[in-house]
Amino acid sequence: MSVRILPWGANFSMSEKTKGSRGLLLVAAYKLVKGLALLALGIGALRLLHRDLATEAARWIDLLRIDPQNHYIQSLLARIAKVDTRKLKELSIGTFLYSSVFLTEGVGLALRKRWAEYLTILTTASLLPLEVYEIAKRFSAAKVGILLVNIVVVVYLVNEVRRTRNAHH
Repeated sequence: MSVRILPWGANFSMSEKTKGSRGLLLVAAYKLVKGLALLALGIGALRLLHRDLATEAARWIDLLRIDPQNHYIQSLLARIAKVDTRKLKELSIGTFLYSSVFLTEGVGLALRKRWAEYLTILTTASLLPLEVYEIAKRFSAAKVGILLVNIVVVVYLVNEVRRTRNAHH
């Protein structure tokens, strides 16, 4: 077993360092996928600026061969009709901000940076009450699944920070 002397003088065995690597890489991948998805959504929203959203939606419905008389499609079209340029810009800004946070967390975790663990714990835990509120407002299995994954991420990272902190001392 190799022991590496860290810059601040603490001994930290390589087996201790790599013990949590798979979990950290899994969380990093999860954050990177979320960040890239939001980045794509933000770019897509920007591309829709100054276009007729109803026409674009109708084109996609036709392209994907979806029944335009479907109740859910009609509901979606009604919501799209309410989106103006200002709301589309706000959506783009919000998705770019969240994307940058998720990408920062993902890259930091992939590089095994301690600050990324703390940042991810802080941001993920701070959004849990909002996720619970959204589930209470409109229940869906997908929202519950995302909430559970985020709870697991927070618990895992808190345990990882404690474990590696104890290994440093």
